[in-house]
Amino acid sequence: MNNETKNCQNCKTDFIIEPEDFSFYEKIKVPPPTFCPECRLQRRMAFRNERTLYKAVCDLCTKNVVTIFDPEIHKTIYCGSCWWGDSWDGTEYAMEYDSSRNFFDQLKDLMLKTPKMNLVVTYSTLKNSDYINHAGGCKNCYLLFNADFCENVYYSTIVNHSKDVADCLMMNKTEFAYECIGGDGSRIFFSENCAESVDVWYSKDCVSCTNCFGCVNLRNKSYHIFNQAYSKEEYLEKIKSMNLDKYSYHKLIQSSIHDFWNKFPRRFMYGRMNVNVTGEYVYASKNVKNSYMTASADDAKYCQFITLPSFKDSYDISEWGSGVESCVDSITAGEGIYQVKYSSGVWSNVKNVEYSMYVINSSDCFGCVGLRNKQYCILNKQYSKEEYQKLREQIINSLEANPYVDSQGRIFKYGEFMPYDLSPFSYNASYAIQYFPMTKEEIQNKGFIFSEIKSGEHNITKNTADLPDSISDITDAVTKEVLACTLCTKPYRIALGELELLKRLSLPVPRSCPNCRHNRRIDRVNKWRLFERNCGKCQISIQTSYAPERPEIVYCEKCYQQEVY
Repeated sequence: MNNETKNCQNCKTDFIIEPEDFSFYEKIKVPPPTFCPECRLQRRMAFRNERTLYKAVCDLCTKNVVTIFDPEIHKTIYCGSCWWGDSWDGTEYAMEYDSSRNFFDQLKDLMLKTPKMNLVVTYSTLKNSDYINHAGGCKNCYLLFNADFCENVYYSTIVNHSKDVADCLMMNKTEFAYECIGGDGSRIFFSENCAESVDVWYSKDCVSCTNCFGCVNLRNKSYHIFNQAYSKEEYLEKIKSMNLDKYSYHKLIQSSIHDFWNKFPRRFMYGRMNVNVTGEYVYASKNVKNSYMTASADDAKYCQFITLPSFKDSYDISEWGSGVESCVDSITAGEGIYQVKYSSGVWSNVKNVEYSMYVINSSDCFGCVGLRNKQYCILNKQYSKEEYQKLREQIINSLEANPYVDSQGRIFKYGEFMPYDLSPFSYNASYAIQYFPMTKEEIQNKGFIFSEIKSGEHNITKNTADLPDSISDITDAVTKEVLACTLCTKPYRIALGELELLKRLSLPVPRSCPNCRHNRRIDRVNKWRLFERNCGKCQISIQTSYAPERPEIVYCEKCYQQEVY
């Protein structure tokens, strides 16, 4: 079988389906896609809300909760205890399939009327962590997103197996870290992509280093400042003189550290312990192509945010892992799943599930929402095995003969992820807005949903300019204040757990709000698009996330290894 060029329904650009892709689609018995990989990713992301939170009341127990579902749209929202309780199982909202209506219209009706969990979490595994989302196995965490097995972690995203961490992105097996992007270790501060390191400050791409400040591309080094070696005594004296407890010092160093980092060559991709891999931020993987922020995966393509092993033989899966096999075009999917197709929010021993949302511990379900512990269901209605197989085939044939067509003329048959219109979230509240930003007009013109998101009203009680410079002069009274973000002017608070951690680490309190701090970190990471570019040293062609016009010095693998060793 040869390469086949197709034109994307959405963006109208050409994309290639390779022989290995056709083999995968044939193996799992689905047709090849008609949207390009990037538009497929954007579409999945529009079905996931990670950080936009609303106030709501549980419709069962009347408890006040925060939720990712807009209560103006979703009229039935349950708190974690009630959603996971035994008083309902989802079949109460079952619908009879109507062959005179398009299947996706019926699925949307089911989606809107089925109770929603206030936050997407494994509720029974959480302790004192009521304000985290897309998370499990966490204790004493606050405003933590896309995370598992964490303790005392605040304002962070994509963090696993970590403790005493705040304002970090993409961290694993880390303790005592602050304002870091990518890596693992202990006592890592204001650094990027530093692995297996201890007591590292303002450093980038360092591995197995200890006691380093402002360093780049070091391996197995200790007591270095701006890549210059010092004796232990000299190093400790210099660090002591830096006033790291003061906000003014960090503001000064942050204004120049990135310019220093940019003087050094970058590896063409971030990744370690890989075999036959392309993409960005890919680790401990084999035969993984065009993937992003993916770890411990085998034989996968076009996947993103895969954070927990194992993960294999899957295409177009975004977020999670932990036992994923032979799945396609789904998001928020993991924890022992097999043959999941075109679904969102399915986990925990799920098998042969298609076009479903928030389905747990179930198998052989098609077009279901909010089900647990079920088999052979369509639109939440229970069938026998024979009835299920017959009706499933009927619906697939109906989608082929009379596909769903949205307002932009995009055609949705069996073999495409759910239409944009079925997303439980407006585009500007979804994960998509972070990686595919658009204005209100662009969102509406492209057929996505836009909604006005109301901010809570709080009176500012203290100007950040009036905060003491040193953390040693900050008292617990600051947690009672409402501060104005220096970047967006919106109100924010210092959480008590956050303050306790900052005092323990002798670090100043932040002067910007959690969202601005998060956006600043997101702006620092490379994105998933890959470009052809020449190595800055030997000039061979490389595939990298650094676009050719970017100013960074980028080396191929061989030249980079020669540089750092």
